[in-house]
Amino acid sequence: MKIVVKAFFGILLIALFTQCEEPVITPKPRGYSKVTFPEKGFKTFDGEYCNMKFQYPAYAEIERNKYFFGEAAPNDCWFNLYFPDFDAKLHCSYTYIDKENNIAHLQKQAFKMTDWHNKKASFIDEKTFENQHNAIGMTFNVEGPAASPFQFFVTDSLQQDHFFRAAFYFNSQVNTDSLAPIYAFIKEDLEQMLQTFEWKK
Repeated sequence: MKIVVKAFFGILLIALFTQCEEPVITPKPRGYSKVTFPEKGFKTFDGEYCNMKFQYPAYAEIERNKYFFGEAAPNDCWFNLYFPDFDAKLHCSYTYIDKENNIAHLQKQAFKMTDWHNKKASFIDEKTFENQHNAIGMTFNVEGPAASPFQFFVTDSLQQDHFFRAAFYFNSQVNTDSLAPIYAFIKEDLEQMLQTFEWKK
C-alpha cells in the first residue's frame, strides 16, 4: 500500500512540475488573403487608333493614354490594359520606326528601361520569340522584388516599321510571395496576347 501511495504522489509531482513549465510557442506561417480569380476568356483588341490586333483577357479593361507625364502622348496608340480585380496594369506604347527612332535605338531603350525599373531584381530572364503572324520580339521575366515582373517588346519581322513595348505593374506594394499566384494567372494570358499579336497590313 505504501508503494502505491508513493507512486501516486510521484506521478502527481511530475504532473505539477510539467504544468509549471513555459509553453513552447510556435509561430504560425504567414497567411495571405484568399484570391478569387475571374473566369478565363479573351476579347480581341482591334482599335482603329492602333496598327495591331491581339487577344487580351476578358477581365481586363482598355484605358487610353492621352497624356504622358503631363504632356500629350507621342501618338494615339498609347494605352493600358487595366486589371481591376487585381489593381494592376500593363502599360503599352507604340512607336513607328524611322531614321530617328530606328530599331537598334528602340531595342536599346527597351533594355535600358527594364534595367532601370528593376534595380531590385535578383535575375532577369530574357527570351526572344516569334509567332505565326510574323511578329517577333523579346520578353523579360524579372525575378525578385522588382517594380515590373514582366515586360516585352514586339516588332514586325518583315519590314520592321513598328515597335510595341509593354510593362506590367501591380499598383500595390511589391510582395512577391502574396502576388505570385495572381501574377502567374495574368502572365499566362499575356503570353496568349503575344501568341495572337499581329500587325495590320
